Amino acid sequence: MNIAPPQQTRRQRSGLLVTALAVTMFTACTSEPDNEENATPSPEPTPSTTPQERTEVVSDNLDVPWSIAFYNETLLVSERDSTRILELDDEGEARSIGTIDAAVPNGEGGLLGLAVADGYLFTYFTADDENRIERRELSGEPGSLEFGASETVVDGIPAAGHHNGGRIAIGPDGMLYVTTGDAGNTGNAQDLDSLAGKILRMTPSGGVPDDNPFADSLVFSFGHRNPQGIAWADDGTLYSSEFGQDTWDELNVIEAGGNYGWPEVEGVADRDGFIDPVQQWRPAEASPSGIEVYEGAVYIANLRGERLFEVPLSDPTTVTEHFVGDYGRIRDVIVGNDGSLWMVTNNTDGRGDPSDTDDRIIRVNLEE
Repeated sequence: MNIAPPQQTRRQRSGLLVTALAVTMFTACTSEPDNEENATPSPEPTPSTTPQERTEVVSDNLDVPWSIAFYNETLLVSERDSTRILELDDEGEARSIGTIDAAVPNGEGGLLGLAVADGYLFTYFTADDENRIERRELSGEPGSLEFGASETVVDGIPAAGHHNGGRIAIGPDGMLYVTTGDAGNTGNAQDLDSLAGKILRMTPSGGVPDDNPFADSLVFSFGHRNPQGIAWADDGTLYSSEFGQDTWDELNVIEAGGNYGWPEVEGVADRDGFIDPVQQWRPAEASPSGIEVYEGAVYIANLRGERLFEVPLSDPTTVTEHFVGDYGRIRDVIVGNDGSLWMVTNNTDGRGDPSDTDDRIIRVNLEE
């Protein structure tokens, strides 16, 4: 479906996907990794078994879409640079609900993650000098949705032109989880007084839960470089994907209070005090962003690697790759209300090679 771009210039599961996680910034820092001698090879991937005939382009001509979330049966989309929130109708046509006026596009920053819960739309975005989380009440019927006044949930998260994290999600415990990058300052990741380089956990209004691992702190885990994916297995296990630097992208199992090593280590290091990833990939093959867990596997959207990983929870050292190079850069993946996968491409973000119809939202039928 053709969707008119904004007035500003557009920049030029079940068992069928891929394993993997870990994602490297395309404009990564260049310091030498310190764990090369301990490096573990990337897993040998299993070829895709998912035919393109089981995919459907739901919507196209989007302007740097970053995150998608369902509000009841309606799919909502964030656009990073236009800062618009879109709703899609049954035909994939887009309507702008409104813009997040305080969002300021800057490199990898702008309007990023979306989450929906209890009638609220949560947004994570880069403002003038910070990353911020806001929420707004949603109202109206499909085709005429609108949101109310903004309410700040958390502000003061360090921001930069890169490494902003940006994924937000409501956990099975009803808490709001947020991934934040180190904002280009590696020291932030190990500093428990900084909100950068962390996974944060909070009440939906921004309060500190009593059972957080550090007293009076939103910090749930630390030592992260630039995590951009979070999702839960049915047993409550939290997984996260993370961009590495030059050596390894990571898939991590997140533990409350855990230290994931950045910038001291990257990938599997086997060093006391740091939690190793359960899987790692070379950045050129991965650069993972959004993830989803469905029917015993983690599905990972990869940017630079231009593929969808499927990693079985029963053996996260293995991986199946899907759609390698078919759709270009893939930013996000979620499971829809109908049990299918929904993927978001990101070829108009300044790093891809967009086709005439990019960017697109693609539905994948998981049924055999």
